[in-house]
Amino acid sequence: MLYFSQAMFKFIFLVSILLIGPAQRRLVDEPETQVSCTEKGCDGFYRGPEFLKGEDIAHQFSNRMSGEVGQQLKVLYTEKKYRKVDLKQIRMSTVGMGSGFVIYRLKIPFMEATDSCEAYTSFDHCGGWNHKPAIDQRIQGLNTLLLPGEKLDISPLKRTKEGLQEYWIQWKNKDLQHFCTHP
Repeated sequence: MLYFSQAMFKFIFLVSILLIGPAQRRLVDEPETQVSCTEKGCDGFYRGPEFLKGEDIAHQFSNRMSGEVGQQLKVLYTEKKYRKVDLKQIRMSTVGMGSGFVIYRLKIPFMEATDSCEAYTSFDHCGGWNHKPAIDQRIQGLNTLLLPGEKLDISPLKRTKEGLQEYWIQWKNKDLQHFCTHP
């Protein structure tokens, strides 16, 4: 998958707005998402309207990516390929926020875990556009999913230049890793 710089995305975005007429623009306004996962991580993008029917549809891509990452971690775990997300290396970018049309890209890399109990198999996020994420409430909700003695592994706050803010969160899945409890 090719990766472009923030400046390149802005250039492509602006050129597409100038070159595409109003009738053709309707095709571009249709949301498009793509997620691709491997043993090394998950990459993806959302391209489309910021809002549909009053809902923050662009930010909902974080939900989709979280689900895909969690599913991939579980698949790899069952194949005895123990992984966890490299939280410090997560990359996010947005182009076009405030224009009505957004390109939101995410790269969520994995790193190898030494064994089945160092691995993480559940993944989520907490964030939003131009407001401080309600991380304390999210932690409180997710703490009910933890194995005894375990803690959530939470990324530093990630921000795009256009104001998207996210915390990324991983933990051990109770069903898959029930034997990894700590007294």
